[in-house]
Amino acid sequence: GQSFRDFLKGQLPALPGEVPTLSDWADHLTTIFPEARVKKFIEMRGADGGPWRRLCALPAFWVGLMYDQTALDAAWDLVKGWDAETRDALRVAVQKCWNVGSLSTDALRTTVVVSVSMTEDGKPVVPSIRMRSFSGGSQASAQQAFDSARRAIIRCGTRGYDLPAEKYALWQEIEMTFNPEKMRIK
Repeated sequence: GQSFRDFLKGQLPALPGEVPTLSDWADHLTTIFPEARVKKFIEMRGADGGPWRRLCALPAFWVGLMYDQTALDAAWDLVKGWDAETRDALRVAVQKCWNVGSLSTDALRTTVVVSVSMTEDGKPVVPSIRMRSFSGGSQASAQQAFDSARRAIIRCGTRGYDLPAEKYALWQEIEMTFNPEKMRIK
């Protein structure tokens, strides 16, 4: 457990006074495993595992998103007021509790847009959780998908989401798009 920061300062016990080279830095970067890594290409790590039939879905989604200006503009409009840390914190928190494994085949093809009001301490106001719209499935599958999304919002929000209090005006009212292949927050 020695830090690269200490290496930069020449303070590694095994290499006193030695500082890293550019090659050491390049080697160090290979040990970082974020959701996306820039190499000579963009490595999207979310597709590292899962059923074979879904492995191609993530690359296809990213190609569509990255090369379609309308999609890029729409995605940016959803989150332009949020900083990356806030968006990612909420997405990760809700996804931890969203159980898509319990959805029917029809519900897995259904996208639901859910709105929720939040208290200042980051807790969802349960009666405010509403399905705004749905697409790709029947009313019954939409209801099933919405119920799953609602449970995720409530379950993960019981102690309050870790959202920046100073930006409450940005996340007081939230719209989330629940889709088994992607999730957006507005």
